[in-house]
Amino acid sequence: MKAPARLQSLIDEGLIDTVVRQLMSGKEAMVYVVRRGEETLCAKIYKEANNRSFRQAVDYTENRKVKNTRQARAMAKGTRYGRQAAEAAWQSAEVDALYRLAAAGVRVPKPFNFWDGVLLMELVTDAHGDAAPRLNDVSFTPQEARTHHATLLLEVVRMLCAGVVHGDLSEFNILLAADGPVIIDLPQAIDAAGNNHAPRMLLRDVANLRDYFGRFAPELLQTQYGAEIWQLYQGGLLSTETALTGRFQQQRGAVGLSGVMREIDDARLEESARRLRMQA
Repeated sequence: MKAPARLQSLIDEGLIDTVVRQLMSGKEAMVYVVRRGEETLCAKIYKEANNRSFRQAVDYTENRKVKNTRQARAMAKGTRYGRQAAEAAWQSAEVDALYRLAAAGVRVPKPFNFWDGVLLMELVTDAHGDAAPRLNDVSFTPQEARTHHATLLLEVVRMLCAGVVHGDLSEFNILLAADGPVIIDLPQAIDAAGNNHAPRMLLRDVANLRDYFGRFAPELLQTQYGAEIWQLYQGGLLSTETALTGRFQQQRGAVGLSGVMREIDDARLEESARRLRMQA
């Protein structure tokens, strides 16, 4: 097929040879299958992310590092330069997270290059060599659901031990490769220690896994792995060797109304996002 303008620069630079086909078009990016020599790779072209609300962006970008104080001021003021800088930082966050997590052994696509707003990375494939499906497009037996749930919990722990929380983990951004689940879509990944929203997002990520796999293995719906994982992390007791139980004793105490309302709003936003993804 004819190369889109955004991919032509990669061909001109010798980073890829040809564009095979479009794989996916979502609200934040378009993904293409490309060839580089004998390799088949994946090219992710980022779109302008005008669909993200300011509140959501602030939650995800809290304490993210920027190049200089001028850039930070421009981003805070929302100037044209600031918006461009914020978008570049949003895209770079996924690239940085992929390299960091791949080095830590997390099951993510291997990144190869980031050029002119295009992320070049491994194409995740199924047992037949075709592009791997998302979890939401697959049905599982109860045992398969338990196995994949356990695998992904370990990946969440591995990510957290590397200092990263996905922030939007669900069946819509996990691929089922030939050798098991692979986590994708990380532009909203946050620093576990530097972002005050990290506990809430970690709990939501784990709850999404519980709710999805609980459709196939209902006993998973009774587990509380998220709270257990975060408590162990806070106490410096979490590692990839930690045996999780799925049980957690909630401490009694006052509950802030603003916190409850925020959780309700987040649940509504998540449901809206799910519906949009299913229509994509």
